[in-house]
Amino acid sequence: MDAEGNLRNDQISTLLLLAASDETGHRERALSRAAKAAWTWEEEVADVAAAGRPLTELHTVGPWVAELIERWLGERPVVPEPDETRRDFITTAEVRRVLDADPSWLAAPHGDLQVHSTDSDGALPFEEMARAARKIGRSYMASTDHSESLKVANGQSPAELADQGRRIDSFNAAEAEHGSTFRVLRSIEMDVFSDGAADMEPEALEGLDLVLGAFHSKLRDPDDATERYLAALRNPGVHVLAHPTTRMFGRRQGLVADWPRVFAEAARLGKAIELDATPRRQDLPVELAQIANAEGVRWFSMGSDAHDASELGHLPIAMATAALAGIPRERILNYRAAAEVVEWAAAISVGPPV
Repeated sequence: MDAEGNLRNDQISTLLLLAASDETGHRERALSRAAKAAWTWEEEVADVAAAGRPLTELHTVGPWVAELIERWLGERPVVPEPDETRRDFITTAEVRRVLDADPSWLAAPHGDLQVHSTDSDGALPFEEMARAARKIGRSYMASTDHSESLKVANGQSPAELADQGRRIDSFNAAEAEHGSTFRVLRSIEMDVFSDGAADMEPEALEGLDLVLGAFHSKLRDPDDATERYLAALRNPGVHVLAHPTTRMFGRRQGLVADWPRVFAEAARLGKAIELDATPRRQDLPVELAQIANAEGVRWFSMGSDAHDASELGHLPIAMATAALAGIPRERILNYRAAAEVVEWAAAISVGPPV
């Protein structure tokens, strides 16, 4: 509950989900829809009720569901802990509260360091994603389509990656010609295997501005994955460890590791840890972001992980995560100029011996 003892939206979602399990037909569907929508409501239900406004203003809330929620707000029942796949996620209302308290998170110039396009599994060409990012105020974006082993996401071959790079260069030249400072970074979300090896040869990565390394296989392995993380971080081609835990809301808990040890190694090597802003990922969660911060990780990156233009708007989730974890903006790559990010990545590639 919040500081005043009111139920939060995530707790309302848990209660709605429990209530749905006792219903059938249209009632079960109504409760399930509302449980899902509760994560996206921009205001806390308790605040809407306290203002004397009808709860039916909230998306998917009809009169019967509103009556249930009003009863819970009055009774303040004990809310059971959700299962492991639903813990430690923040709601849209929480994101809004945190960023309203410090508007400079949104106001300060920043880029987006994970964006996908039709060159892998995105819905739009990177040029359209770039224009959409520019339109909503991003200073730059990294085009991070998948690498070749991820066939399910239409991963790029080295030849396709090189072709995309040429098209990005042409796009950036046209932007500059028209007086725009917006820039697309030549990047990739590269698959890293259990032994730390990558699915792209070093030659294919030459000329890239930024490389995100990510796990996409054996994501439900219950065994300790610490050595797997250490090997990935020690891969000289990896600049950023992307969506580190691999968790997915309601689907999987993510990998298990000695996180202080993993983050200490990232700190030693100067590698960045990503705060993935996909609502169903939120990876790192706040608690682990706090541990990474405490272990001395110098750099963090934020990625909307957008696969269409609307998903570019998810980036504030990463901002709120950083704010709640106490990570200062000075240590978030997105708040550096694009050229500085490129220089940082180049230095990491040469970095300390492993």
